[in-house]
Amino acid sequence: MFNLLTCQWRKLAMANYAVDPSILKKYLPPKTELDLFNDLCYVSLVGFMFLDTKMLRVKILFHVNFEEVNLRFYVKYKDENNVWKRGVVFIKEIVPKPALAYVAKFLYKENYEAMPMKHQWALYGKSLSVEYAWRQEKKWNTLLVNAGSTAASILPGSEEEFIFEHYWGYTKVNDQKTFEYRVEHPAWEVYPVNDFKIDVDFGKLYGHEFAYLAGEKPVSVFLAEGSNVIVNSKRTI
Repeated sequence: MFNLLTCQWRKLAMANYAVDPSILKKYLPPKTELDLFNDLCYVSLVGFMFLDTKMLRVKILFHVNFEEVNLRFYVKYKDENNVWKRGVVFIKEIVPKPALAYVAKFLYKENYEAMPMKHQWALYGKSLSVEYAWRQEKKWNTLLVNAGSTAASILPGSEEEFIFEHYWGYTKVNDQKTFEYRVEHPAWEVYPVNDFKIDVDFGKLYGHEFAYLAGEKPVSVFLAEGSNVIVNSKRTI
């Protein structure tokens, strides 16, 4: 594997929902299994910024800084050395530029879609507000998190550690083939969340089986500062 993408992922807002594992069965890549926390199966709605993005160490004009919102869930895979790897599977990833969606689909077979997007970060004294918005047809969907402005390390064994400490990506290519790629970054710090607002048409964006999430309260909402990130090239397992 080699370093395909280098960038920063910053101000990661995450809303985590407990779901019935059966609704994820069709998305589960071969040779992986669901990774649970305290017997709960999670999906996470995640909004964040790509900054200083380079493909093979080269910046692509107008594609350096941009938003992404994704819906993901958590898996694990026991490799040929009998070692468990903990990773994520993306149900859909939304970015603002069609070229980004095309390249990701071509290279990784991920389900990317381009939509108009915007974001706002604001610091008010000791309060930090982070908002991501994306428009499908005429509706703006929003994910807003308000937090304290001082970040702290993630506690070992915590729900935050489970959600953030997944360093592999897995993609279902077909019923026999899975792509695997490694994501490298240091452990992140998280801000104390005060409140949040989520206005998302889950059914229209992600499919009827996720529609009920629009009326569900998330189990947890996190805000992480993020860091420099390296995304490596894929391999087939």
